[in-house]
Amino acid sequence: MDQEFASTLLENAVAQFAKLPGIGRKTALRLVLHMLKQAPNDVEAFGDAIVRLRREIRYCNVCHNISETDVCPICSNPARDPATVCVVENVKDVMSIENTNQHHGLYHVLGGLISPMDGIGPQDIEIDSLVERVASGTVKEVILALSATMEGDTTNFYIFRRLAPYPDVKVTMLARGVSVGNEIEYTDELTLGRSIMNRTLFSDTFAKQ
Repeated sequence: MDQEFASTLLENAVAQFAKLPGIGRKTALRLVLHMLKQAPNDVEAFGDAIVRLRREIRYCNVCHNISETDVCPICSNPARDPATVCVVENVKDVMSIENTNQHHGLYHVLGGLISPMDGIGPQDIEIDSLVERVASGTVKEVILALSATMEGDTTNFYIFRRLAPYPDVKVTMLARGVSVGNEIEYTDELTLGRSIMNRTLFSDTFAKQ
């Protein structure tokens, strides 16, 4: 049975916190009561940060990473290697790989993986824009850094086929130090860093099957 609250304001706040992933109503209530103990200015700053995030955040026109400008700091950094593009599923994967300090190129955030069971096809993620970047002639290597899952492997293979018309572009993938079934964001930095350094040609995977 849902807990009843004497205050509608309290109930509404708990309902909003409970919408967050992994937050149940009991945890939401604890968070709301904690907020009530804070200084009004601190609570207002908290709320303003969330509102500004939603209103002002945008996505990089080049790689689709989150950004406060049209082109994100990574893509606009002249010290990064524009010839190497690391393809990841989401923004959290960019953060995970950046923490390894082993990738000095650019990124391409797909925004998902191909998953017919979930109704997600190639047209629903940023694959066409990746092909356009490769077609521009700047990219020399595409690193497929997707999770070692069925959806990740399906997406890897589809991208590999889409990039087949560009034989001068090397398509590599993370070494399988990342265990089958693991998602990138849950892989420790040392393992992920070694997987980037020891990446292999994607075409070599066919010879092992």
